[in-house]
Amino acid sequence: MNESNLERVLIVGVELPNDTIDIETSMDELQELVIAAGGIVVSRVIQKKEGIHPAHFIGKGKAMEIKNYCEELDISTVVFNDELSGAQLRNLEKMIDRKIVDRTNLILDIFANRAKSNEGKLQVKLAQLKYRLPRLIGFSDYLSRTGGGIGTRGPGEQKLETDRRHILREINNIEKQLKEVEQVRSIKRKKRDESNLPIVALVGYTNAGKSTLLNRLIEFDNESLEKKSVYVEDMLFATLDISLRRSKLPNGQAFLITDTVGFVSKLPTKLIEAFKGTLEEVKYADLLLHVVDSSNKDLDLQIKTTLNILKDLDVLDKPIITVFNKMDKVDVANLVFDNSLVDEKIFISAKNDINIDKLMELIEKSLPQKFKNVRLKIPFDKQSLINYFMKNYNVINIEYLEDGTILDLVISHIDFEKYKDYIL
Repeated sequence: MNESNLERVLIVGVELPNDTIDIETSMDELQELVIAAGGIVVSRVIQKKEGIHPAHFIGKGKAMEIKNYCEELDISTVVFNDELSGAQLRNLEKMIDRKIVDRTNLILDIFANRAKSNEGKLQVKLAQLKYRLPRLIGFSDYLSRTGGGIGTRGPGEQKLETDRRHILREINNIEKQLKEVEQVRSIKRKKRDESNLPIVALVGYTNAGKSTLLNRLIEFDNESLEKKSVYVEDMLFATLDISLRRSKLPNGQAFLITDTVGFVSKLPTKLIEAFKGTLEEVKYADLLLHVVDSSNKDLDLQIKTTLNILKDLDVLDKPIITVFNKMDKVDVANLVFDNSLVDEKIFISAKNDINIDKLMELIEKSLPQKFKNVRLKIPFDKQSLINYFMKNYNVINIEYLEDGTILDLVISHIDFEKYKDYIL
């Protein structure tokens, strides 16, 4: 897109004494979020403060300074690196005379633009409504003045400022629809469980390369009719909807891979709540691959953010492999991270196919399912079982006898118990 057509944005951050995140790192991330939302960052302002101003978030003098910047640099939108109250939004808009968007609304705006599935759209809309409900006064001016742009997608164009009761009814209606979607997902999950295939979930920071890795892993299952690559782009939150694909381990065992929405620091609480049903798919995984962007200068921020969300989902007891991706961009000797945050780890490049074979071996070793070498004899009246074993396992040897078919293969302990009557 031509830069002259992009929304011109000034980003603002406040550095407090007890901040755990480096302000420059956080502002760099905010800039990437603005780009993902379709804007261009013209300049940034950082103010050191002892505390947040209850009425204006920043000091009045700094607000007037920002107003002057906006006039000089022809800036239409000011994006703050933290969540603002309705009063702060209203006061800042009056002082600066520009559209004011906070970090939470920016992320919600990106999600509204990227959600493709019906469930994803409902989840984002629910989060937007819950976020905007207590801020209707703060939003009223610029929503009525502008026809779109950053921070105004989704419910913003549906006269949010008109009737609080109408919004509450809409929230209630969406929550009912999401419960129906959850019931459908539960049925699909039950069918997956019946297949006895182990599930590996990809988790991690947005733009760490999860979708690229998923596309690489499914290449190991040449026979799968479900093989289909997922969308990949070098951008924050390029994909939002959960993807489920099939692959095969080196021993021939089939398994399922699920991708999840990427995380980011200061991920809006409302968004986590709205996406909880989707995120909880991680709970049903047998193994988590925590994908990290090795080229990012603040690895600990990525790792801690993901681990904190996994802790909230109560899944830290699952086996986790930390996958340091994008090693084509960095030397392993130059990686600096808190080693106490990771246990099992591997260094790869999904894009350049570096160590993907070793990752598959590590997945096989780390899956809690145990595998057994067996010889099965399948009677002629159970020939459909042969198709099941051929599809889901690497059959080492097959012999056709007068009274049945002999198969030599490695199977999971679940199938071992299920089909032990056929074991020779």
